[in-house]
Amino acid sequence: MARRHTNRAHSANAAGAAVADIMLGTRAIATDTGPIPTTGADRGAGFHSESVATNPLSGPITVPQKRTIGETGITVHPLALGGSTFGWTLGVDDSFDVLDRFAGVGGSLIDTADSYAAGRSESIIGKWMASRGTRDRMRIMTKIGRHHDHRGLAPDEITAAVDDSLTRLGTDRIDLLFFHGDDPAVPLEESLGSVDALIAAGKVGAIGASDFAPERLIEARVLAANGLPRFQALTTGYNLLERRPFEGAPELVAHAQGLAVLPYFALANGFLGGAVRRRSDVRHDARGARQAHHLGRRGHRVLAALDEIAFARGVQPATIAIAWLLAKPTVVAPVASASKPEQVDALIAAASVELHRSELVELDRVSA
Repeated sequence: MARRHTNRAHSANAAGAAVADIMLGTRAIATDTGPIPTTGADRGAGFHSESVATNPLSGPITVPQKRTIGETGITVHPLALGGSTFGWTLGVDDSFDVLDRFAGVGGSLIDTADSYAAGRSESIIGKWMASRGTRDRMRIMTKIGRHHDHRGLAPDEITAAVDDSLTRLGTDRIDLLFFHGDDPAVPLEESLGSVDALIAAGKVGAIGASDFAPERLIEARVLAANGLPRFQALTTGYNLLERRPFEGAPELVAHAQGLAVLPYFALANGFLGGAVRRRSDVRHDARGARQAHHLGRRGHRVLAALDEIAFARGVQPATIAIAWLLAKPTVVAPVASASKPEQVDALIAAASVELHRSELVELDRVSA
């Protein structure tokens, strides 16, 4: 019988001023044997690591070496912290606590969107970076196209949306800008042309696509061959319980184009964390309704397999669920959110777990 895993809280890292002090200081890097493999197929020899300073109380910690997103030159820890809860289910103070923990354990990539909490997510992240002095260490990816003031991907809407995001984030550049869904009403050539000007102005570092159909990704690559900006990354819903929409044509195109895949809903709205096992565990809100959708034979099979592997390795089920994603050839950094600082540890830990082939086969089987 599978062992049910119980969540164990870990002691919190020093936050606030301590984080600010170290982020403004220097970063210690241990000797290394080379760049980290960027695909699941290449990681059989084990993970390379580096030592980074965290805060005066805990001292340096060892974390997986950063990976590169496509051909952008942007290097990140292989776990992106989702910002969709900031300003929605989490207020400013709670959001700061989660962000402090993320920075304190080596995280470096934050995902948000101009439509998350009507822009409040970006504002909270911006205020946190300003108060902690973390802008130069963090990499920010945000999405445009769904804010109520700037809907769609028309050139003027893109320009205005980016300027507003920069203001809320309190920065002069967006490291990775995503089109938040396709806009069939606007020629893709016009949208990419607008971003080309933003890249030239230094406001945007690189561009990615969110939930684009394979056909549109192929069209975008043709346009890039003619001089327009090239999509470097793809973000789409993908996890152990939601595999079919990505596996197939989207995955093949992403692999062929060398797109860095950053799957959101990496924990299936938190279900794969294991806290929801029965109807009585479900909260009466939108997130709870999405979690309840997975309550059934397949969901319980997946949780049982996660419990078994997690127990054997002494980690949390969420860690194993994300490690499964990291074993996929195209995945660079899954996106997962946290509502409490202690939950961040389980997310970050996934990058240091190399699942055995038998474990991957079992997870593939129960989630098929």
